[in-house]
Amino acid sequence: MFEFQQFIAFLIGLGVLTMGFWLMFFLVSFVFYWAAGGAIDLIKERKAKREEA
Repeated sequence: MFEFQQFIAFLIGLGVLTMGFWLMFFLVSFVFYWAAGGAIDLIKERKAKREEA
């Protein structure tokens, strides 16, 4: 079947893929959070300018 080295290589590869997935998940969620915050801030600024004028 499999040798011990192949099993260890499989576990290392699985660990790298898992870490990559969670890092991508974190970064994408951070980007969406940043974009939503910027959009809300922009809407508030435009609303304040309209009320001021």
